Amino acid sequence: MKSLKFFLIIFISLTTSIKADSNKNLINQLADGEKLIFIRHAYAPGSGDPNNFNLNDCSTQRNLSVEGRKQAQYIGAFFKRNKIKIDKVLSSEWCRCKETAKIAFNNYSTNSFLNSFYSLEYAKNKDKQIHALKKYIKDFKSKKNLIFVTHYVLISEVLNYGPSSGEIVVSDKNFNIIGSIEINY
Repeated sequence: MKSLKFFLIIFISLTTSIKADSNKNLINQLADGEKLIFIRHAYAPGSGDPNNFNLNDCSTQRNLSVEGRKQAQYIGAFFKRNKIKIDKVLSSEWCRCKETAKIAFNNYSTNSFLNSFYSLEYAKNKDKQIHALKKYIKDFKSKKNLIFVTHYVLISEVLNYGPSSGEIVVSDKNFNIIGSIEINY
C-alpha cells in the first residue's frame, strides 16, 4: 500500500511538471505573436439558450455565474501576468461572451461571425460565419495575437476541438492547434 501511494505521488508530480512545461512552451509561443487565441466564454450554467432567447436582451440568455465572472478575471490575469501581446479582442454578440471579454480584457468589439449556431434558429448561419471568420483571419495583418471570445460550437467546428468553459485554445492562422490552457475558477 505504501508503494502504491509513493508511485501515485510520483505520477502526480511528473504530470504536473509536464503540464507546467507545456504551458510555459505555449506562453513562449504566444510571446512570438501572430497566434489565434480562441476562448470559450467563461462558465455559464446550462447548455444552449432558453426558448425566449433574444440576442438584444441579456435577461433572456444563459449568463455567467459568479464562478464564471471569477474565471473571466483569471483569464485576464493570465494574459497580463504573462505579458501576452494582443492586437484586438473580438467577441460573439451573446451576452456571456461579451461579459467574459469585458471582465478579462475590458476593450473588445463584437463580430457576428463568432456567434453561436447551436440552436436551429442560428444553424443556417454556420457556413456564412465560418467563411467570414476565415476571410477575416486571411486579411488580418499584425505581429500581435488575435483573441476570439466565442462558443463551443464555433471552436469545435473550426479547430475540431471541444473546449471547456473558459478554456484558451491557441492555433496558428491555418487553424493548427498549438496548445490549450484551462483556466479554473
